[in-house]
Amino acid sequence: MSGYRIEPLAKHDRKKFSCGSAELDRYFREQTTQDTRRRIAFCFVAVNDDDGEVAGFYTLAATSLALDRLSAEWAHKLPRYPVVPAVLLGRLAVATSHQGKRLGIALVADAVMRASRSEIAGHMMVVDAKDERAASFYANLGFERLPNHTFRLIMRL
Repeated sequence: MSGYRIEPLAKHDRKKFSCGSAELDRYFREQTTQDTRRRIAFCFVAVNDDDGEVAGFYTLAATSLALDRLSAEWAHKLPRYPVVPAVLLGRLAVATSHQGKRLGIALVADAVMRASRSEIAGHMMVVDAKDERAASFYANLGFERLPNHTFRLIMRL
């Protein structure tokens, strides 16, 4: 994406970041480095080339899904293991000053590419949308809702 570079979180300034969600802002400012250090989730940031500020971020973590939670269409091609390895796109946020520039789409695309290239197997990417608006965003990008889960969506890697 022109004007941004996406890279692992390092010594980026997180104090000014604001996406309009107090929960996501607090997580990014106060908890993300702790999660990275503990290997709970890794954080990647979109950095604005003009001013070096963080314009958005996402996190990736390992997860799994019970095979019986998947639709028959998904499950019939998989081995009969009780769980299926997956990658969790845990959190995704774009700073208010960068919203409407399709940066969220670029962040999801980057997450899918990183997960697909990983040497650790994951059959699908999982997202837990925080509300219907977020679920629709992911659905428009090709994610499918899990049966009996309004806000949990998956995409084959």
